Amino acid sequence: MPASLVGMHIEGEEAGNWASAPFGALRLWDNGTAWSQIELEPGVYKWDNLEGALENAQSKGMSDVLMVLGTTPEWNAKKVTDTDYPQPGAASAPKDLDAWDSWVTEVATRYKGRIAAYQIWNEANLKNFWNGTPEEMAELTKRAYDIIKAIDPDALVVSASPTTRLTAAFDKFFPAYLTALAAKDWPVDVVAVHTYPAGDGDPIARGVAITKVQDYLTAAGAPDLPLWDTELNYGLAGPGDIAGQEITGAKAAGFIVRTYIDDLRYGVDRSYWYIWTQKEGGNTGVVRGIQAFPGSDAEQGFFALDNWVVGASFDGCTAEDSGAVACNFSKAGTPWIVAWSEKGETAYTVPEGARLVCDPLANCQEVESGAPVTLTDVPVRFYFQ
Repeated sequence: MPASLVGMHIEGEEAGNWASAPFGALRLWDNGTAWSQIELEPGVYKWDNLEGALENAQSKGMSDVLMVLGTTPEWNAKKVTDTDYPQPGAASAPKDLDAWDSWVTEVATRYKGRIAAYQIWNEANLKNFWNGTPEEMAELTKRAYDIIKAIDPDALVVSASPTTRLTAAFDKFFPAYLTALAAKDWPVDVVAVHTYPAGDGDPIARGVAITKVQDYLTAAGAPDLPLWDTELNYGLAGPGDIAGQEITGAKAAGFIVRTYIDDLRYGVDRSYWYIWTQKEGGNTGVVRGIQAFPGSDAEQGFFALDNWVVGASFDGCTAEDSGAVACNFSKAGTPWIVAWSEKGETAYTVPEGARLVCDPLANCQEVESGAPVTLTDVPVRFYFQ
């Protein structure tokens, strides 16, 4: 399993911040690097944040950088709304498509070989991010694809990423966007979604969302393209409801581990965690579900993930009627099993040859083969002789 399976967003990355947890791919969002934040006037570019972000990534040895090309500058917006993010007009379809072409050309030319992938838009099924049509988004996708491939053929073009959380908005946008992409002969290298569950949701709810995404892809006759989840977390309040929760302790670390193992189970090639901050709550003080910062339980989850999954061979999972899920890994001839329960507490038999079991916070205890143990929603790793 490559390190690129584990993606990350970093608050303040453009100013030199970095994650102390291991990860293998970086997405630039909320870093002041969108179109509306760079081309402040037609043909006038403020590259400071993007340059800072790329220089920081390069200094850390990170070459797998995904940049989001949208949002629309106010001067090129058909419709300007105060609720647009990150500023008025940003959610509009461009009134001048030649300006979009020029923007994409400028970025792809300037950063050829430095940006590995370009995403067309963020959460294009939500009105505060995109108030145009799915067909207009497909047109931007096709234009960007043709320009980027002509300038930097090795760069990947990633589709706009609708979020599954608001079901009605997702169901309205995603199939129509896929239909429009199909009509243009699928001008993308990667399909992207965001699978944030509701505020009380968990990895099981996320799995349901992934299955729905894949059903839509099948119905649209999509080619066998990689699927990336370019933004996710658990316990976030809104959109669609105000209920949320802060998840800490072993559950926080465990949900992170389960997320990326579920990617292997469901066929998701990469997921970008939102968001790494430098302190609890980030600079804005907003509670963001499972908070990842130095010394946090989430940080330990990423270290467990790096130890349990990255660099290992994935040999499949089994799911029992009891709710127990057991996933098989190996490395250099040494096997291990990661297991958890999807139905509360579940009785489980210690696998033959297992001698030690540890949770993602490195709490370990000795076990005996064939002895009963209780699994919970926090995954554990069974070590063999």
